[in-house]
Amino acid sequence: MIPKKYGAALFSLILSGLMSFMVSGIATFRAAGFAPDFIGLWVGAWLTAWLFAFPAVMLVSPLARRMVGALVAKG
Repeated sequence: MIPKKYGAALFSLILSGLMSFMVSGIATFRAAGFAPDFIGLWVGAWLTAWLFAFPAVMLVSPLARRMVGALVAKG
């Protein structure tokens, strides 16, 4: 089991991986359609997107949490 102190990093890794997977798939389809090498194009786009998405989520998530905390009702 992974120690609790790594929970935020693991959350960011999983969230950024799933989101970049979906978004890169949609963008690849829009750009290339169902080309014969669609899967290869998608995987390449996904890995590049994930490379940028993971640190972005790590940096932005504290700000997003504070914004949500300010917008939701207390109690």
